[in-house]
Amino acid sequence: MPPQHGAWAFLGLPVAVAVTVSPWSALLLLLAVTWVAAYPASYFLLALVRDRSSRHPDPARFRRPLTVWWAIALASGFTLLVFRPWLVSVGLIYAASFLVNLAFARRRDERALLNDLVFIVQCTAMVVVTWAVAAGQRSILPPPLADVPTHVWVLTVAVGLVLIGSTLHVKSLIRERAHPAFARNSRVFAALSLAGSLALAHWWGLPAGAPLAVPYGWLAARSFAMRSPAPRPGIIGMIELAGFVLLVAAAAVAQAWSQTGE
Repeated sequence: MPPQHGAWAFLGLPVAVAVTVSPWSALLLLLAVTWVAAYPASYFLLALVRDRSSRHPDPARFRRPLTVWWAIALASGFTLLVFRPWLVSVGLIYAASFLVNLAFARRRDERALLNDLVFIVQCTAMVVVTWAVAAGQRSILPPPLADVPTHVWVLTVAVGLVLIGSTLHVKSLIRERAHPAFARNSRVFAALSLAGSLALAHWWGLPAGAPLAVPYGWLAARSFAMRSPAPRPGIIGMIELAGFVLLVAAAAVAQAWSQTGE
């Protein structure tokens, strides 16, 4: 298993949020398996690339996780393609973005902020992909972007803001703790995201969209309250997870209120 515990929350958030505004489909379970398995499959591939650039490479230790996770990801992924052939084009886009991750792995600089932002974009796009899998058809072409509901776009932006803010906040407490400017920028982004959540609520439609501001209030508060010396990484992770759960809950409540109003 990859030791990056926070990555699992990044993987789960967009899918969980998208489910709140998507019609039910058994394909969502297949998509979740493929998406989650693809992370450790790609992680250990990047680890192998990084290991080969080391002074004492040991590729044998990666063979088992590579075999297990790629088998799961490919088996579920190809099954999903039977029902949603248009996912081939989506897969090609993700493969292209993965080349950026490979480049950073070769440089042994996977912690770079730009590399993190590529991962955030990959995760954020899953909000639209998840909805499209649930609502789409068995066709070669994906659903037109014009058919994507407003609520899906709102939640896509919402997830992106949360993931960027979380990345900046955690880095400011751990890897960039020696740089006060990084922490200040993190807090500025949290404050701007809170202000932006009001725009998201309006875009969704008031008053139903009002709950969307709640998670950003929590995240802004934690950004200003948590300073160096930082608590243990486990505590930081639980606080971030609470913000993610709040966003999923806010999306579910906003969708329920919207349907009640209709």
